[in-house]
Amino acid sequence: MAEPPTTTLLNVRIFDGDKLLPLSTLTFSGALITSIAPSSSSVDESATSNVIDCDSGILLPGFIDAHIHLNGIPCLHTLLASGVTTALDMGHYPLSDLNPLRSLPGLPSIRSTGTAAASPNGSHRKLIPAEVLVSSADQAAQFVADRVAEGSDYIKIISDVPGLDQATLNALVEASHAHGKLAIAHAAKNIPYAMAQEANVDIVTHVPLNTALSTAAIASMKSHHRIAVPTLTMMEAIVQKLPRAGFNYEPARASVTALYRAGVPIVAGTDANTSEGSPAQVPHGESLHRELQLLVEAGLTNLDALRAATVLPAKFMGLEDRGAIEVGKRADLVLIEENPLEKIEATKSIIGVWCGGVPAKGFKHG
Repeated sequence: MAEPPTTTLLNVRIFDGDKLLPLSTLTFSGALITSIAPSSSSVDESATSNVIDCDSGILLPGFIDAHIHLNGIPCLHTLLASGVTTALDMGHYPLSDLNPLRSLPGLPSIRSTGTAAASPNGSHRKLIPAEVLVSSADQAAQFVADRVAEGSDYIKIISDVPGLDQATLNALVEASHAHGKLAIAHAAKNIPYAMAQEANVDIVTHVPLNTALSTAAIASMKSHHRIAVPTLTMMEAIVQKLPRAGFNYEPARASVTALYRAGVPIVAGTDANTSEGSPAQVPHGESLHRELQLLVEAGLTNLDALRAATVLPAKFMGLEDRGAIEVGKRADLVLIEENPLEKIEATKSIIGVWCGGVPAKGFKHG
């Protein structure tokens, strides 16, 4: 069997999750990082297939978008063009249509919730086939078992009013945990947010427009070690698309500020989608960079915004093989020219992307 191709990146400043390291040399073979050493170390160029002088460029872990909706291979290419090497699909039916796209060589890895649990009288009923809607708590265990059998990585639950009642939300979360799955709640309004927390979900995606989260809601997020995926890009897009609806973005930003100050982990997700039934279409890939900007505007440091799209989703969403630049991790890498610790917009100055060690085309180094 032929040896996998080996690539060595010279004179690169590596983001280690906390800071930029001095100039280093990084080598990956096939899909995995095999060595990291100071630039002063000697390099046997005969032992590597490809040597790239990065000229003091900055190397980040591949970005993780923790909330998208995938619509075919074109979306994968669009994600990759913006340095997104892993994306979490938050609703797909049937999941069998998505499964062939999960791990295509050189394209972003996909995890998915499959079909979300939703009520026949809820806001998502038109987006989900009637045969999989959940009418009562006694249907929760079977719904979750079916999703697990289909291959869902997480269980997504729509918390809304009108929608699933508290008993059904509780049963869905209990069943998810019984199968060892994270329970992720869609909650875009204050009462549904509180109901999701009462049900003991692990992750809440979105933040309300118009009215900021209460002090009690934020304290509950913190004390129960929940994760927030605020999708500020989507909240901003809804306000821009529906100006006559009277939506106000400022409470959404204020909620993120308060969550962050309270110490609740913030993870970057965009709700990128191309669905005609969505409140607003959000472009794949480029929206992740906008999300980082909005998080910084909400009070996150540049460092914590970067962690929100790399280290933290890997830590909290079971992606232990990625999210950091370390020996043995996946060679999901983004090379940029400018320093995002100085200005977050620098994440867009991409000059190279590698996904599982495969270089993406269209960049200076690729």
